[in-house]
This record gives sequence, C-alpha cells and structure tokens, in this order.
Amino acid sequence: MFKKGIILDAIFGTAFIISLVLFFQIVRFFGEFSLLDPIGDAISDVEMTDLVFSEIRQNPSVDRNVILVNIGDLSRREIARELQIINSYNPAVIGIDSYFWDLKEDSIGDMLLKRALSDIKNLVLVSQLKYNKFSDKYDSIKYSNSFFNVGSTGFANLETDALDQYQFKVCRSFPPKRIIKGEEELAFSVKVSELFDSGKTDNFLKRNNEYEIINYRGNIMDYGQTKYGGRYTALDVSDVFQGRFTPEIIKEKIVLFGFMGEDFNDRSWEDKFFTPLNVKYAGKSNPDMFGLVVHANIISMIINEEYIGKQSYFSSIITALLICFVTVLFFTWIYQRLPQWYDGLTKAIQIAIVLLILTANVFIFHWFNYKTSLTLATILIALTGDSLEVCYGLIKNMFSKRGRKLVFRLYQDH
Repeated sequence: MFKKGIILDAIFGTAFIISLVLFFQIVRFFGEFSLLDPIGDAISDVEMTDLVFSEIRQNPSVDRNVILVNIGDLSRREIARELQIINSYNPAVIGIDSYFWDLKEDSIGDMLLKRALSDIKNLVLVSQLKYNKFSDKYDSIKYSNSFFNVGSTGFANLETDALDQYQFKVCRSFPPKRIIKGEEELAFSVKVSELFDSGKTDNFLKRNNEYEIINYRGNIMDYGQTKYGGRYTALDVSDVFQGRFTPEIIKEKIVLFGFMGEDFNDRSWEDKFFTPLNVKYAGKSNPDMFGLVVHANIISMIINEEYIGKQSYFSSIITALLICFVTVLFFTWIYQRLPQWYDGLTKAIQIAIVLLILTANVFIFHWFNYKTSLTLATILIALTGDSLEVCYGLIKNMFSKRGRKLVFRLYQDH
C-alpha cells in the first residue's frame, strides 16, 4: 500500500513535527512564550483518569483495618485523654498526624501527653520535610519537640502545586520516602503500614518509585463531596469521650489521630485537599478530603496491595513517536492520493484519534490499574494535519529542484 517514497516522506514529516515541538519547548525554556500554555492552564486541574475514581469505578468496600479519630481543636490534656481511651482497647498501631513543636505553659498537659504517648506500643508521629528554595530540594527534617519523641516518625508532607492553603491543591500522588542528608525518612503512611504489616510494606517499597499514584478507596462522611463517602470508620471527639463506639473496631487495627474539623459538622478548608474522588472532577469548587484521610487511603493501598502502575517517561516517548509516525504515514498517503480530501479527512481522523487516546487512557487505568502517559502523543496528533501541509507544501518544495523552478517561473511571469 505504501511505496518507498511515501515512507520516506512520512519519516521526514514525523521529524518535522517533532522539531516543532522541540522548538516550542526551547522557546518556552528561554522565554515566556508557550503555544500550549492557554490550553494547559484551562485543564490543569483535570486528568481524564479522575473519571475512573469519580464515575466509572465499582463501589469500593469499607476498610475495616483503618480507624480515624478526630482531635479537632483539643488541648494537649484532652488529646492525651483521647489517646488513653483508644489505646486501652489494644490497637495494632497508632499514628498521630499532628505536630507538637514546643512545650506549652501548661506543663501538666505536656506531661500527660508524653505519658500517653509513652504507653503506646507502636506509635508513629509526623515529621516535616523542610524545602530549600535555593537548592530546590528538601534538605532537612523538623520533628516535634524532643520531649514528645518517644516513637517512630514519618514525614506528613503531601505535595501539591499550591503555594498556600487556600489555593487549589489537588493530591494525586505522594513520595514514599526521601533521603535527607544521607538518611532515609519514610512517609508517615508508609511507616504506619510498616509497623502493621512489614512484609507488604517491603513489597511496596521494592517498587522503588519516586512517586506513587494514590489508589483512592474513599472518604469519611463528607456531605456528598465525593461519590464514595463513609469508606472509613471515623470517630469524632464526642464519640471518643462519650464511648459511642464498640471496642472491637479498635482492637488490632490501625488508628490514625488528626484534624478533621472542629467537629464533623465543620466545613472549613483547613488541611483539606482536592482529590480525584471529587464529584465535580472538572471546575472543582470545594476541597473534599482531609489530609488524615489521604494518609488512610495510602495505607489501604499498601496493606491491600492495590497499587497503580505508571508508564515510564521513556516508554511514553516511544509510544508517542510510533503513534505519530503511523498517523503521518496515513496522512501522507491522503496528501498524495486524495489531495482534495486532505483537510476535511485529516481533521476528522485527528479528532477520532485524540478521542481514542483519551478513551484508552481511561479504560486502561480502570481495567488494569495502570496509568498511561499519552499527553505527548495527543499533542503530536493535534499538530500533524496542518504541520504536514507546511512541511510538504513549503519546506519540501524549498529543497526540491522542481519546486524552486516553479517559484522562479512564477516570479518571472510577474
């Protein structure tokens, strides 16, 4: 079907399209201009795979291994009392997503908290990675006051593109570990998982990914902000102090303490993130998940071994080049054999291919828990039709003896 000349033209056309993409990237790197920035800004908060979490995925089960406890705005005395109550029912691991930076004037409260922490068999406190904007990396770790450091630690940082709490911040992935000054620090959720099931956590860490996509299971009661609320048992402050729970839900389970509002009726945005579970996956208006619940979802993913694979950068480039070349080859045949149909036919094919790529991306993620990276392929396809007209109608003729003669003759005729 394709003669040697068409194949050579397709190779040349593919190289031309790739050179255009590289040119725009170079211009963007050295200047302020980017052809694709308006599009990127418009959809920066949306990924097609969010549809899988919010619309397509089957109803996930409740994770009975992870219990969440709200500390609200409690004093240290009150937090100590909460810990004593829950710890009396023999949980397997207790993780506390709250910092105790300094000692308070209430020294008795500090002492009671330390005693409560010391009584916990498997305890994980949070640390905080400190980012150095000059070196562009995390270079130190901040811990709670040494007075309270009686257990293990793990960093609680959940990285987003937001610069502050009230900007749009979506959490889709997290780093399982960081190396700071030659020492390894695990993420808070990973450390909790390790104390609960070291074998499954070792299997997770052997994946050795710098970032892991979070396989979200669901939320706590969230007033309909996500499709899968109520997937974790959560106790409010009053539930703990008034004993409104059965001891069996605590025994040999993971219990996470942290802020989930002043109480469960609090709709504030403090320590809250947008996630792919948001029912408004496009044009999101309100953050839907507390940071503590994000940690719970990560723990569920690890101990249930429900990881999400991700296409490598190199593989995504090879895939994009192959898709681009096949498309260019077919468009070249249309250009040479059906020139009068070229504009309309290629535009229709481009739309069809882009829709096919987006659909494939969603269903591969849904069926195989594998995230493809087809953004480059989509960009190349979007550029193919018009770029080939420039390539064959202008560039190729500039290097063609016959093309130059036609231009010269036209100039002489005028």
